[in-house]
Amino acid sequence: MSTPFLGQIQPFPYNFAPKGWALCNGQLLPISQSSALFSLLGTTYGGNGINNFALPNLQGLCALSMGIAPSGTSYMLGQKAGEANHVLLATELPLHTHLPACSTVTGNRPTPVGSFPATSASSIYFSPSPSAATTLGPGSSLTGGSQPHANQSPYLVLNFCIALAGIFPSRN
Repeated sequence: MSTPFLGQIQPFPYNFAPKGWALCNGQLLPISQSSALFSLLGTTYGGNGINNFALPNLQGLCALSMGIAPSGTSYMLGQKAGEANHVLLATELPLHTHLPACSTVTGNRPTPVGSFPATSASSIYFSPSPSAATTLGPGSSLTGGSQPHANQSPYLVLNFCIALAGIFPSRN
């Protein structure tokens, strides 16, 4: 591997950080021992900026490029957002209804499988065809349990490490 840039972040398939690298786990480093890296990162990822600074913490997080997304959302360096589990609120759903359909044709089937509810003079029967369907009100009752659901894309776990030594990056 060629010499990395100081502060370069790289994924590794090991359960350790190679020599000259540190895990991106939010650990604090003393400024006195890593002043060049501090001059690049500052306190973007934490630390007091007097005695120490923090490395980025990518544990359980996905990296995202800073800037303005096509949607217009702005992402700043060091910003954390999102959630692993989310409780979906009714206000997050598009407006919709759940109205039951039934047939206006007299029913002649004794089973509901593959049929629509219909009427008969003596009891409820089912109609084989939706050709003469109508919608009944008021619709379905509330459902759901307001429980959080997983909100993660598929993932593969690797160790992200940051270069503690290397070429000091210059601006273009």
